[in-house]
Amino acid sequence: MRTLKRWSDIPPFASPQAEMDFWAQHTIDPALMDASLLKADNRESTTVTLRFDPRMLARIKRLARSRYLNYQSMVKQWLAERLEKEL
Repeated sequence: MRTLKRWSDIPPFASPQAEMDFWAQHTIDPALMDASLLKADNRESTTVTLRFDPRMLARIKRLARSRYLNYQSMVKQWLAERLEKEL
């Protein structure tokens, strides 16, 4: 049995039978399979990009400044509050 070390080693299959014959003679390297598993994100936060209308962003920044907050922190707080409400 041949062990596949790269995903690119898997060919396109013409039929389900061809795929079955291929997998009868091949296996995937456990390290390759382990690397493909989705792992939990251990970081405290993840960066995202949002696009705002410039006037809306200016209003958000002005409102945050009046509350002595960073506008990003205020938006994050708003999202957390709304998420709790939705759930």
